Amino acid sequence: MSPGNHSALFFLEGLTDQPGFQIPLFSLFLLIYVVSMAGNVGLVFLIRIIPQLHTPMYYFLSNLSFIDLCYSSVIIPKMLVNFVSEKNSTSFPECMTQLFLFSFFGIDDSYMLTVMAYDRYVAICNPLLYNVIMSRRVCVLLSTAVYALGAFGATVHTSYISSRSFCGTNIIHHYFCDILPLLNIACSRDYTKEFWVMMLVGFNVFASVLAVFISYAFILASILRIRSVDGRSKAFSTCSSHLAAVGVFYGSIIFMYFKPATGDTTQEKVASVFYTTVIPMLNPLIYSLRNKDVKEAIRKLSSGLLSQSV
Repeated sequence: MSPGNHSALFFLEGLTDQPGFQIPLFSLFLLIYVVSMAGNVGLVFLIRIIPQLHTPMYYFLSNLSFIDLCYSSVIIPKMLVNFVSEKNSTSFPECMTQLFLFSFFGIDDSYMLTVMAYDRYVAICNPLLYNVIMSRRVCVLLSTAVYALGAFGATVHTSYISSRSFCGTNIIHHYFCDILPLLNIACSRDYTKEFWVMMLVGFNVFASVLAVFISYAFILASILRIRSVDGRSKAFSTCSSHLAAVGVFYGSIIFMYFKPATGDTTQEKVASVFYTTVIPMLNPLIYSLRNKDVKEAIRKLSSGLLSQSV
């Protein structure tokens, strides 16, 4: 590939180069994608049509589900095609589009989890003022801010990568177009700008983690002051699903982007599989199976559909 030639093709290395694993992995990730789509679309639909779920908590959850279904759709369909095609090629514009959308929805996911932590903080620590603080206008502003931050971060990342020249190898040692694998094959690197780009990645991750940590520190202190065992149990149950989703999401991202460089791309691929494919599938399962309101809404919807069919 000649320097600066953005019309040439990239080739994605993929998850594995072992032919015997291609069909089993195709089947596995197809199943993950189907479950992810069904779960997230179903959760969005359920929250929209059940009046009991028209609360700030579920408004943010429906946004998270929408982000997750878009997030996995940016990665998995291309991955599935690559499992059954001989050459995993992608054009430069296609690669930059995937990078932008991946960054956009990834940042959105991170900050939406932060907003949801703030919502739980208000609900538990200021229950009498909850409806005032988390008004519809505030909810819309918070979700708009999340998407704006995603658009800003994605624009910065994509603009920097698209301005690089690529020479020598055109093989991306990954299964999709991500920041670090693309930087590793760039022949022109501005380390000052690259530092600020990675600082933005770090800010998005650690600012979100810090905000979640502070929110839950206050939540834990508030829960411990509750004398009733039932009250404590109910408060913990409203937060446990969110904490599970947060732990897996941020844990895999921190491992991917902030571990010491080892040159082992297999570890990076495994970590990225979690936050690009597995977590969008797990989120609707976590929030439905561990949430009494959602389970009750599913029960009511099911009974209503059964009564109409009789």
